[in-house]
Amino acid sequence: MTHRHGFTLVEMTIVLFIISLLILIILPNLNGQRHRAQGIHEHAMATVVQGQVTAYLDDHEGEHNVTYEQLVKEKYLTPQQAHQATAEHLTIKGDTVGEQT
Repeated sequence: MTHRHGFTLVEMTIVLFIISLLILIILPNLNGQRHRAQGIHEHAMATVVQGQVTAYLDDHEGEHNVTYEQLVKEKYLTPQQAHQATAEHLTIKGDTVGEQT
């Protein structure tokens, strides 16, 4: 009888069990990190838009209402930034940027 080299069914089952446990530990952590990163991005986008609204109002004295169209037309925001801000439901009311309710 020849001796075969390889893994037994029990060894393969143990390895698959360990891999499954590692996946169960890692996946929820990745999902939480993704949500955290999304929150940070939304806050950063709101900060950028607020800064550009403030700059626009400083440069255009007497105006009190600003729109994304004005910010893009005057090159305070790129069209992509304005699109992303509206996709994230950020609104401009007067001189304040906030999340749409």
